[in-house]
Amino acid sequence: MAKVLVVDDEPNIVLSLEFLMQQAGFEVDTAEDGESALSRIAEAAPDLLLLDISLPGISGFDVLERLRADPTHARLPIVMLTAHGREVEREKGLALGADDYVTKPFSTQALVEKVKSLLAEAP
Repeated sequence: MAKVLVVDDEPNIVLSLEFLMQQAGFEVDTAEDGESALSRIAEAAPDLLLLDISLPGISGFDVLERLRADPTHARLPIVMLTAHGREVEREKGLALGADDYVTKPFSTQALVEKVKSLLAEAP
């Protein structure tokens, strides 16, 4: 069973994403900020990361950069989640190495399909 790590500081979003991913057949772990996310990934790397950009402390962009700079996690599929739909942020996320970029509110079905497709492509 593939493991998805959901990183968001908004409890309602974490709960809904956790439920959604479990319903889709994934094991789910959660983190409420960038530091917790990095420590969870170091302990037991997930198969895919759903990462909010606006986090307390270390931003989602910083988490993304750190993971991409680490050879152990450089190929971890990462989907950025954000309430900020500006093109410049999308471009920054993709330039830093995100595999995809989803703007809130999002279609739950489309997100599940995106996650499944990224996991199918993963080495």
